[in-house]
Amino acid sequence: MAQRAPRRAGAQRTTQRDRQHPRARDTEGIIPILAKTIRQVEAAGRGGKVKPNGRTAYQVVALLMREERARVKADTTIIEAERAAGLTRLDGIATILAKMAARDTSLLALLADGAVVPSHAVSLKNDLLRAGGREPEPEAEPEPQAPAELAGSSRRVVPQTVIARQLANPFLAPDFSSVPARRPITGRLSDWELLNPLFRAFEYGGDATCMPLPEPSHSPHGIRGLELMHHQAQVVAAAANGHRTFLLADEPGLGKTAQALLAADAANAFPLLVVVPNVVKANWAHEAELWTPRRAATVVHGDGEKLDGFADIVIVNYEILDRHAGWLGNHGFRGMVVDEAHFIKNKSSQRSQHVLEVSEKIRERTSNALFMALTGTPLINDIEDFRAIWQFLGWIDAKKPRHALMAALEDTRLTPADPGFYGAARTSVIDLGIVRRRKVDVASDIPARRVADLPVELDDEAGRSIRAAEQELTRRLVARYESALAARKTPPVTLGVDHDLVRKVAEWERKNNGASKTGGNVFTVMRKIGQAKAGLAADYAGQLARSVGKVVLFAKHIDVMDVAEQTFAKRGIGYASIRGDQTPKVRKANIEAFLTDPEISVVVCSLTAAGVGLNLQVASNVVLAELSWTSAEQTQAIDRVHRIGQTEPVTAWRIIAAQTIDSRLAELIDDKAGLAARALDGSDEEVGSSADVQLEALMSLLTEALQAPDYGFNESPLAAN
Repeated sequence: MAQRAPRRAGAQRTTQRDRQHPRARDTEGIIPILAKTIRQVEAAGRGGKVKPNGRTAYQVVALLMREERARVKADTTIIEAERAAGLTRLDGIATILAKMAARDTSLLALLADGAVVPSHAVSLKNDLLRAGGREPEPEAEPEPQAPAELAGSSRRVVPQTVIARQLANPFLAPDFSSVPARRPITGRLSDWELLNPLFRAFEYGGDATCMPLPEPSHSPHGIRGLELMHHQAQVVAAAANGHRTFLLADEPGLGKTAQALLAADAANAFPLLVVVPNVVKANWAHEAELWTPRRAATVVHGDGEKLDGFADIVIVNYEILDRHAGWLGNHGFRGMVVDEAHFIKNKSSQRSQHVLEVSEKIRERTSNALFMALTGTPLINDIEDFRAIWQFLGWIDAKKPRHALMAALEDTRLTPADPGFYGAARTSVIDLGIVRRRKVDVASDIPARRVADLPVELDDEAGRSIRAAEQELTRRLVARYESALAARKTPPVTLGVDHDLVRKVAEWERKNNGASKTGGNVFTVMRKIGQAKAGLAADYAGQLARSVGKVVLFAKHIDVMDVAEQTFAKRGIGYASIRGDQTPKVRKANIEAFLTDPEISVVVCSLTAAGVGLNLQVASNVVLAELSWTSAEQTQAIDRVHRIGQTEPVTAWRIIAAQTIDSRLAELIDDKAGLAARALDGSDEEVGSSADVQLEALMSLLTEALQAPDYGFNESPLAAN
């Protein structure tokens, strides 16, 4: 995969591979190979969804196209005519990729920054490189797999060091030494459906926000004199006192990693399994060394060739959990931590299912195991985002509360039909282990933060293209609305806009992703806006860097990051980059350069790859070049800077394209921010609809168009107001 090292002002961007292959002729090199491959995939997929082999080829072509585009742009040994010809041919390949993604929107996940590239895709990539006369990338050889663990999953592996540990502990048996006495639950709630009322209890707010926590008798610490803050030590004290399930939902930046490691130490929950996003694996290993220096930590990469099977702390990322779920469930773990637990909010996803599978196996083998779900943003779109997290913690199963929660609900002597049930039910759940503290309450020394919107006018060709795309999208919505209205056999009950029909049309558009031959969908419109804003956002970040010091710039799409980096290079501004396709070594070097090198003024970060687990508080200004679809993702990005260790007020500058759907999206994101506040912080803010932002954005476009004086569409519907 292509890697990006920190770029100082004026640095050259030529690589050894570029020098070895300076030219791309019409019938030579990698471009014809990519064009032939993607045409074959396109032809095979015309009848419907792209098959698995085609999906692999699609992803590989996209990756190689990006690398080749960067190489052609940076190669100083070719003349401009050849460069233009190469870029034109690559644009043709990109057009085919885009058309295929419009027909089969599931392909978009393969293009996302940070998308997993499986081993068979790496093999195909090397085959294409060889065919194009390039040096293939090294492939890791998989370790021999234990046949017993492969039953039911051809991808599952058992690392050799794990087998060695199993042989060294042949009589490792389940631990039921501390099984609590359980009285049968046969009370008034046995026939009630309780999960939905429990979720609703968090919609209605309440006074309770955090379980009762004990006062710590001392402050645990790691090496180098690191000491916990009071709010952190309280969680460790609760674990030492016997509490074993925690939804640790402190606001981002309050040190949840240290709390989890020392809580595991206090509960003697080793060996400990830690499941994390890929981008924070190295950070967890580093934190484990600081806070639990007596406990050896190992990080699982790929098939686990270098895994230490005897380690006390095993750190694995969500993306490879599927192939390791078998042995992890039988390894004898006494504790499990799931970091960024909102990643498992979708119970139907493979990621969630594997987390729940492993946790249930641990629960079966060890009755008093420690389970901790860590997330500063547990609610993304809906109260039911709680469901998978609660199931991981053992509070509920797929259909009903488990024993501890059921007993607590029975003790209230209330049913969902009784006044006061929802407040009592909320308290019963919180007492099981919800821990939520705000920075303003427990870390008042962290300076304030604010989000400031900077509207920019897009008056160039890009702006006209965006407005045209919005108009086409709005025309399609209105046409479907009018068609549905005309097809009705009975007249409408009320005059004016039928808001129920508006929602149905918006849902259809979102479900079909605007499958139109003439115009884009809401996602392509937002991407065009991001591309148009990229240079302006980078210019503003550069001005900030020259006036106030280091700046963090976040973007969602790779091409937006590319434009920003090119702008910094032209302006002579040193920058580093954090992307999903970097190796841990390159990523660590880029972070270190931004933190310590005075010549590196800006770090360009992917919202997906760098939005969690990083400490970038050396900066106090964040530029959001693109908007996210959730307030949670925006909050996570800002809190890379606004966290313990920050000494200056933090400002996040959102670059908003005026007179476009961008401004409405910003309002919808801000409206969503009240969801977690009401559910967890006891806020009186309105939660609003639980429908996601994409749906509400489409509904807004259609409603405003229908309420306009006419349907002329001579300008953007938003601009018309």
